[in-house]
Parts: sequence; structure tokens; C-alpha cells
Amino acid sequence: MAKQNVAEQFVDILTRAGVRRLYGVVGDSLNPVVDAVRRNSAIDWIHVRHEETAAFAAGAEAQITGRLAACAGSCGPGNLHLINGLYDAHRSMAPVLALASHIPSSEIGLNYFQETHPDRLFAECSHYSEMISSPQQMPRLLQTAIQNAVGRSGVSVVTLPGDVADRPAPEKAAETALVTSRPTVRPGDAEIDRLVEMIDDADKVTLFCGSGTAGAHAEVMEFAGKIKSPVGHALRGKEWIQYDNPFDVGMSGLLGYGAAYEATHECDLLILLGTDFPYNAFLPDDVKIIQVDVRPEHLGRRSKLDLAVWGDVRETLRCLIPRVKEKKNHRFLDRMLKKHADALEGVVKAYTRKVDKHVPIHPEYVASVLDDIAADDAVFTVDTGMCNVWAARYISPNGRRRVIGSFSHGSMANALPMAIGAQFTDRGRQVVSMSGDGGFSMLMGDFLTLVQYDLPVKVVLFNNSSLGMVELEMLVAGLPSHGTANKNPDFAAVARACGAHGVRVEKPKDLAGALKDAFKHKGPALVDVVTDPNALSIPPKIKAEMVTGFALSASKMVLDGGVGRMLQMARSNLRNVPRL
Repeated sequence: MAKQNVAEQFVDILTRAGVRRLYGVVGDSLNPVVDAVRRNSAIDWIHVRHEETAAFAAGAEAQITGRLAACAGSCGPGNLHLINGLYDAHRSMAPVLALASHIPSSEIGLNYFQETHPDRLFAECSHYSEMISSPQQMPRLLQTAIQNAVGRSGVSVVTLPGDVADRPAPEKAAETALVTSRPTVRPGDAEIDRLVEMIDDADKVTLFCGSGTAGAHAEVMEFAGKIKSPVGHALRGKEWIQYDNPFDVGMSGLLGYGAAYEATHECDLLILLGTDFPYNAFLPDDVKIIQVDVRPEHLGRRSKLDLAVWGDVRETLRCLIPRVKEKKNHRFLDRMLKKHADALEGVVKAYTRKVDKHVPIHPEYVASVLDDIAADDAVFTVDTGMCNVWAARYISPNGRRRVIGSFSHGSMANALPMAIGAQFTDRGRQVVSMSGDGGFSMLMGDFLTLVQYDLPVKVVLFNNSSLGMVELEMLVAGLPSHGTANKNPDFAAVARACGAHGVRVEKPKDLAGALKDAFKHKGPALVDVVTDPNALSIPPKIKAEMVTGFALSASKMVLDGGVGRMLQMARSNLRNVPRL
């Protein structure tokens, strides 16, 4: 048997860790690795048009599967293009291994062509960033990188000079068992005892849930029912907690709706479950707060805590449910559910007037129709900006759908690249990219990746010919909008020129048919929907300190935005709340 080189050993270890694709753009320093992928049937090289897309795609794949995903960039500019997508993956806690190939090892430190120092440059967006400068570091360094990415839920970066990749791998190198999943973490007995005491002593308790409640839906519902608690959520918690939730009071924050804000401020005890909610202006400062999180570094960094609990949400609730006393008084829950339903009714009425005849098309209407037509197990990838608003308010979770976006990093242009990674995990599953015209045009070249691999991603383009969220920021600052207008082509014609299905929609009556035709199409498709640039959105509660750094406006031209089918669910919850 021929002796392996470092690149071959590198690729073999990736496959042992469960990696099935390596997203990237080829380049000379990467050639040994790409050739090793070519000769290994267990892994595919996915050729994208921009390395930023590679990192976004890997991050999305990791979020959809929960397993390690990987991307690569050639030396210098090639791997620097990975940085933005890796920041997003890291802040989304997606396990991603990035290969940053490097200039010849003999030239490092001598200002060689394309020289950078990737082991330093990626330090801030990774748990682990190291360089393999000698074959003898293999396979231990790569195994350590994988275990950091998987065990700590984030990015690891391995820098590998091209000449080192081509050298013989060390003989009889020890290959240890790899970490491929994370354990559950139970809080200590003292924390559980204190939790029980504080919950039993409180009259009005509210639960506010984030992405850390993934896999804990049943436990959250049982717990909320026992202590008669309203349940609100952050944006990243929506897909995990809103569905089949008789205690739902909506979402707080800059994209919020319903009564979540009131529920978190009018309680005696607020319990933050698996959320690192970034907008502390929306959190109360005059109620007791408990935070439960599996990441100890998240505890207390947004608000002053009365109790910090290090633990997995599901395991923590399993400890609590048998021990807390069942509360009999449900007046607080009833009142928050009514406030929630009333709040939703007002904004739904505001947006539904003649919306099916309005030209340009209301983007709320587009999102609402999309929600009705899309598959029950669809994956929605969402561009940052106003698409975040429409997805937050109109896409209905059901326990099978996924909604992912750059919700923690806030990058433009994420939806299409994320859709690529999501679709590669399952070609038979419907994947919908909710793209804004600004974000889509930024990485539009990778629409060609859909065509090249015949990926059946459906791009629904909310085309208002502007950077709508930035216009809101300018309104907040009292500035006239400037530099926010986009002079766009007919994106549907562009899609057809690329070899995909493309259709442009300018009238509401044509929308449903266009979406259905796109979803029936076997390959990639783009629906270019011309939407109203004046249809913007504000949260239900606004204070001056909430405005800084984000798009809010109290202008009369701004719509509150509807909330799709949530009103029906809210009214149902209000009718069905237990009368004890």
C-alpha cells in the first residue's frame, strides 16, 4: 500500500469525523488536498464561486445536521474570503472545520507573494486556530481542532502550507477516537435547590426561550403548564418553541411582536432558557432573573442575574418539573395571553386592507403566501435586513421546518450560500432562500453554483430596489436616505440566462401561481417579486436606547407589520387556557 501524504491523512480524518463535503475554491496551495478529495470516495469537493459562500454553506450544513462540516480556502486572499462566513458559523455555534492553506513553509515571514498569517487572523472567529508546520504534528493537531469545533460548538481553523500537505505523513501515527457529539450537562444539586425555591416563591413567572431550547419543546411546555407561565422567545428560539405552544406570547426584541415584552417586564421572576439575547434594552432591570445556559460564558453578560445556572435546558427542566409546586393562580398567564391576542389582531388588521390588490406588492403578503405554499418540512434561509422581519412574523414553525439566518452575526448575503449548504444535506427536501435584492446581488455569482450542481433551491427574492433596513436606520437618525437605492436588473431574466427557472412577479394575483410553479420545478428556481419599499416594520415597544445601531422608526409611513397565522393560534390559546 502506497504511503499517505499529509493531505491524504487530513482528508481521511475528516471523513472519520463524519465530514461528507469540503466547500471551497481551488488554488495552488490547496492542490494536494483537493487531489486527495478527488481520490477519496467518502467526501466530495464542492466548488463554489466565492469562499465566503463556502463558509456560509458549511455553517448551514452544520446547523441543519448537527454534525461537523468543513470548508477550505487557498493561501492569502483565498482563505481570507472565508472570514465573514466563519464569524457567522462561530457566533451561531455551528461546528465547522476550516482549512486555510498557506504559502510555502520556507517563505513564511519573508513577505512572500500572497503572504498572510491565517493562524493569527482567524483567532477571533474560532475556538482553535493553529498551523501545521511539520508532518509530525499530524494527526494530533487536526484531531484537536475537530474536538474543539464539535465539543465547544464553533469554528476551528487549521492552517496548512501547501508543501507540508504534499509531504509524507508520519508512519504509525496514533489516531485517537474522535469526539463527534456533545454531552448533556446537568446543574449541581445546590443550583437545582435554589431554582426550585425561587420558582415556588414567585407569584408570576415568565419563560423566555432561545435556541438552547432545541430538543426541549416537550419539557418547556410541561414546565410552563405546571407553573402557569407565559412563554416568549427570541428570534433563534422561534423555530424550537413557538409551535404547539398554548402559552405563547410572541417574540421580544427589535423584530418583536405580541406580548412578550409585557410578559418579561410584568412578572416577578424571569427565567431565560438557552438564550444569549443580545438586546439588553428589551430586558427588565427591576425583576428577578434566572438564566439557564449550557455555555457558562453566556451567563450574566446581558443582564444582572439573581441566579446563574450552568446546564442543558432539557436536563435542567427534567430536574425541576417533579420538584416545583404546581401553581393554581393563572391570572397572569390569562392576562398576557389576552394582551398577545389583542396586539396581534391590531397589526393583522392594519396590513390586510386590500393587500391582495396593492402594487407594488406588500412584502408581508409575499411572506404570508410563501408560508402557506411551502412544504411542512421546508428549510428557510433568511437574508439579514427586512427579510428577517418577514420570516420572524410570517413563517410558521411546526417542529419540522427549519429557519436559519445570520441571526447573531447579522451579515448581508447569507441566505443563498446557506441554502446551498442546506440543500446538499438532502436534495429531496424543499429549501427556500428568502433573499433581499441587496443581499442576493452581493453574492449573486453563487447562483451559478445552484445551476452547476443542479441544486433545487428556490430563491424568493424580495426586490424593493433598496437597502430597506439601512433606510430605517437613517430615518431613526433624522437623516434623508442616501446611498441606499439599488438599480436592479430583471433578476428572473438573469436566472434564465444562467440556465435556471426564473419568473418576475409584479402583481399580487400572480404570486401564488409563480411560487407553486417554482416549487414544482425540478431544478433551481428564482421568483423575483417586486415589493413595496415603503413597507417597513417596527417592534411593539420602543425606547430611545433601543434605537442605537438598529433600524427602528416611529414614522407614520411605517407599517407595524402583520403576523400571519399567529393571531388564529393566539385566539385559540386564549380560549383553551386551563380554567382551574
